[in-house]
Amino acid sequence: MEPSSEDEFITLLCSNSNAIEHKEISISTRDIYSWDVSNILCCQTVKIQAHKNRQKITSFSNLREQSSYFHQALCNSCSESNLNCVSIQWNMEVFVNVLKFVYGCQVDVTSKSFLSLFEAALYFGAELLLLKCKTWFSEVTSSKRSGLLKVQLEDLIHIWNFGLEHANDFVPELCASYLARNFMWAMYSKFFGDVPYNLLFHCIKHPHLTVYSERHLSDALLVWLNANREQLEALKKAEDDNTGILKQIRISVLPLWFAAGQRRSCYFSELAEESIEAIFRLMKNPPADSIGIFRDGNLDSIRIRLNEYSKKVDLSGCPQVTSVIVLLSLLPSSYCLDLTLRKSIRQSLINLDHLSRDQSGSRFWHKLPPTLSFEAVEKVDISKCPRLHLESTIEFFSKSFPSLRKLRAAYLLNFKTITLHKLMQNCPLISEVDLTVDITPLIPTQLSVISSSPATVPRVSNKSLNVGNSIPSRISYHSGPSLSKISRLVLEGRSDISDLDLQYITELCVSLQYLNLKGCISVTDTGISNLISRCAKLHSILVCDTSFGINSIQALCSTIPNFGSSVVRLEKRCSDTLASKLQKLHMGGCIGVDTRSLLELISEMRTLTSLCLRDTCLIDDVLYSFSGSSLEILDVSNTMISGDALAHIIKGNPFLKCLNTRGCKNLIQQGSNASRAELSSSNPCRELYAELGEKCILEEISLGWGFCSLSVEALRPAITTLRAISVGLGGSLGEDACSLLPTKCPMLESITLYFQVISDAIVINFMTSLKHLELLSLCYCLGDISISSFKNSIPNLRKLKLERVTPWMTNNDLVVLTQNFVNLVEFSLVGCRHLTSDSLHIISHGWPGLISIHLEDCGEVTTTGVSSLFNCRALEDILLRHNGRGIQSSFILDAASKMPLLRKISLDLCDACEGDFDIPDYDNKYFLSIVKIARCKFQRSSSNVYFQESNRSPVHKDTLVLVWNTQNLNSTVVKERL
Repeated sequence: MEPSSEDEFITLLCSNSNAIEHKEISISTRDIYSWDVSNILCCQTVKIQAHKNRQKITSFSNLREQSSYFHQALCNSCSESNLNCVSIQWNMEVFVNVLKFVYGCQVDVTSKSFLSLFEAALYFGAELLLLKCKTWFSEVTSSKRSGLLKVQLEDLIHIWNFGLEHANDFVPELCASYLARNFMWAMYSKFFGDVPYNLLFHCIKHPHLTVYSERHLSDALLVWLNANREQLEALKKAEDDNTGILKQIRISVLPLWFAAGQRRSCYFSELAEESIEAIFRLMKNPPADSIGIFRDGNLDSIRIRLNEYSKKVDLSGCPQVTSVIVLLSLLPSSYCLDLTLRKSIRQSLINLDHLSRDQSGSRFWHKLPPTLSFEAVEKVDISKCPRLHLESTIEFFSKSFPSLRKLRAAYLLNFKTITLHKLMQNCPLISEVDLTVDITPLIPTQLSVISSSPATVPRVSNKSLNVGNSIPSRISYHSGPSLSKISRLVLEGRSDISDLDLQYITELCVSLQYLNLKGCISVTDTGISNLISRCAKLHSILVCDTSFGINSIQALCSTIPNFGSSVVRLEKRCSDTLASKLQKLHMGGCIGVDTRSLLELISEMRTLTSLCLRDTCLIDDVLYSFSGSSLEILDVSNTMISGDALAHIIKGNPFLKCLNTRGCKNLIQQGSNASRAELSSSNPCRELYAELGEKCILEEISLGWGFCSLSVEALRPAITTLRAISVGLGGSLGEDACSLLPTKCPMLESITLYFQVISDAIVINFMTSLKHLELLSLCYCLGDISISSFKNSIPNLRKLKLERVTPWMTNNDLVVLTQNFVNLVEFSLVGCRHLTSDSLHIISHGWPGLISIHLEDCGEVTTTGVSSLFNCRALEDILLRHNGRGIQSSFILDAASKMPLLRKISLDLCDACEGDFDIPDYDNKYFLSIVKIARCKFQRSSSNVYFQESNRSPVHKDTLVLVWNTQNLNSTVVKERL
C-alpha cells in the first residue's frame, strides 16, 4: 500500500562532524536516486525520512529486512520502536552509501572504501552489503591479471589489522595471500616498513610467495628489519629471537656476492656465513651430483621459489646453481622424498655431461620425472652461473616455462652459437636473448701488437662441464624450425662470433630488431653489412669497437629489399632505407668509417633517439647534416666537433637526456659557420650551454674542454634532475660550482672528477648533502683533502675510486673508510704509498662483499702475500700492480679456484716474488676470461755509476694479455699498459 500517514516513516538523525556548513537539511529515501551527495556531506545535521515498509520505487526490502540493526531498532520489543527518530552516530559519507545500497543504488567497492563499507555492513547488519564486500575483496586479492593492483599496501595493512581485531578469519588469509603474490611490488612501497610482523611472516610462509630470487626476499626483509628496530626489541624480550623471520630465507640459493656483502650486517651476518658455507659445500660436488650432499636432508632448502604467479626467475651470480637444482625446483615437492628418483636424476645428468655438444641426449629424458609447468614465467636470468649444464637446462626451461620470452645468460663462455640455436628450437616464443661477456682488451684499433700466438683449440674434458668442440657444420643449424621470433639479441664482447655465425643468426632471426655486437672483433665489415642487408626490421644497432665500416653504411643507406615469403612482407617504398628508420646507432671506435660515408649515413637518419660517435672521424659538417629531432642520448666524446655544431644539434633535440663531450678539444673554438662577432667571443661555449640549459632536462652529462663554473650557472635549469656528472681534462668545475652542485643537482647518484681542484669542504659537502650518491670517483685531482673528507657515513655509496688524490692514506685511514662506507662493492686506490702489508687485511675484512678491487702503487700492500684477499669470495675483477714483491706464482690459479666468479685479473711481474706467474690452461681456468700481466724494464735515473743500481726505476715495457672465449685461448703481447 501507498504510505498514508507520518507513522509509516522513520527519521534517521545523522550528525556530520566533518561538515563545512552549519546547517540542517531534510531528505527522503523516496528521492535516494537523485540525492546530491556532495551537498549532503557539507551539512552538519541531516534528517533522513526513511520508509518503514516496502516501497514501490524499488524492489528491495525495507530497512527492517535489509539490516539487522534497524530490524532491532524498529521492532516492537525495542525501546526505540515507538520513536519516530533514530540517532545515527557514524561517518556520514559511509552511512549514506549504506542506505543507497539498501535501497538498490549502485555502490562501488574500492581499495579506499572497502574497509569503511565492510565495517559499516558489520555494524548495521547489512548482510547483502557484507557479501558484496567479501566478494569484491576475494576477487581482487585472487586475480591473476597483471597490472590490476586494486588494493594498495597502506590499505592492505589497515584491512589486515581490522580483520584481526574483529576475528574475521577470511580477511587475514586473503591479505597474506595477496601480499605474497605481489611481494615484488610491495617491497618497493614506502609503506613496506609498516607491514605488521605477523602479516609479513604469514606472507613469506605462504605457498604463493612470488619473488624473482631469494636475494630480493632477503633485501626486503633487511629493509623491514631496519625500519622496525623498536618493534624487534619488544619481540626479542618476548621471544628471545628478533631475526626469526630471516630463517625463512633459503640461504643455499642466495647469490654469492649478496651473501658475501652481508657478512657485516647486524641482522644477517650469521646467516651470511652459513650461506657462504652452504654455497661452497654445494660447489665441492660435481654439478651432476649436487643432489648428493642433501641425500639425507630436506631438499626444500635448495629449491628455487616458483609458483603459478611467478613471472621472472633470477639466478644471476649463483655459481652453486646446477641443472640438478633447477630440475628439483621444477618437480612437485612429493618427488623429492624418493631416494630412487634421486639416483635416477643423478645418473641421467651424469650421462648428459658425458655427451658431446652436438648430441641431444634425448634417450635420457624419458628417465626423468615430468616437471611442473609455470606458464606465467616470461623471463629468466642465469648470468654468472658457470656450473649450469646449458643443454639440459634449456630442455628443462622448454618443458616448464612454455611462455619464456626473455633469457639473460651473460658472462657464460660456454654458451655457444649451437646452444643459441638449441634455445630457439626448444623455446619457440623466445624474443630476447642477452649473451654478453667481457669485452676483450685486444681491440685492434687501440693497440700496438708485438706478438700474438695462434688460437689454441682446447681438448674436450669431462672435468669441464661445458667445454665442447668448435662450431658445428652448417647442417646442424638447419635441423628443426628455420625461423625464430628473436627480436633482441645481445652478443656484446663475443670475440668468437664470426661472419658465418652472423649469417646463421640472420637466417634464423628474421624478426631481429635490436642487435648488439659491441666489441665483437672477429666479425668483418662485410659480415655486418650482409646481416644488415637481410634484417629489414632492424631499428637498433650497437657496433662499437668492431669493423663496422663503409660496406655496413652502404647497407644501411640502401633501399630495404623484399625477401619474399620467409619474412613479413614490407610495403614497397622506393626511398625506404634502414638508416631512415634507425632509433639507436652506437658505432664508437669504428675507425673504418670515413667522413664522407659518415656524412651520408647521418643525413639519412631522422628517427634516432640514441647516437654514439665517440672516437670517430666526426666533424661539424656531419652534425649539421643531421635533421632528427628525437635524440635522447648523444656521445661525441674524443671527436673534432665544435661548440657551434653541438649547439645546432641541441636546438633541434629538446628531449636530450644524456650528453658526453669529454675529449672534444674543438669545443673551445668556434665552428666554420661562426660569424666574425662570434669568433671574438671570450666564451665560445656560451651558446652551447645556454641552449642546453634552456632546451633540455638532463639526467647524465660528461664534459671536458670548454666547461667552467659559468657553464654550471647556464645549465642550472637543465640539471635539477641530474643523476650522473663527469668532468674531465680541459674542464674546470671550480670550487664555487662544486660547492653548489648538491644544491643544484640534489638527485646525483654518480660523480666523476678528473684533473679538478677539490678540497675537504667540497668532498664533505658531497658526502653530507647527496643522499642518493652511489659512485664517487676522484682521479688526478689537485687540492688538499684529508681523511676528514670521508668521516661521514654514506650507506648508499657502492663505488669509490681514489686515484692519485690521497697520497697520505694510511692503514688507520682505511679503517675509517671501511666503517663509513660499509656497502662498497668496487674500490680503487692509486698512489697511496704509506699503506703496508696489513692494508689488504683491513680491506678484505672491512668489505668482504667486494666484486672489484684495484690497487696500484700502494706502498707494500702485497709485500707479504695476498692471502687476506681470499676473504672476498665474490670478487670478479682484481688489479694489483706495483704494491710489493710478494705475490706467489700460483696466485692466478688460487684466486680462480677460491673465487668462483672471478673473470678478470691484472698483475705486474714486478710484484711476483718468484719472478713469474703460473698460467691456467682451459681446464683449470674456472670462470676466468681475461688475464693481463704487465712487464717493466728498469731505466737509469742517475748518471752517477756508483748509484746506478739504487736509482733504477721501473718503466712499462709490454703487457701479456690472455683472453679465453668459447673456442680458444688467445695469447697476445702488446706495447700498451692495459
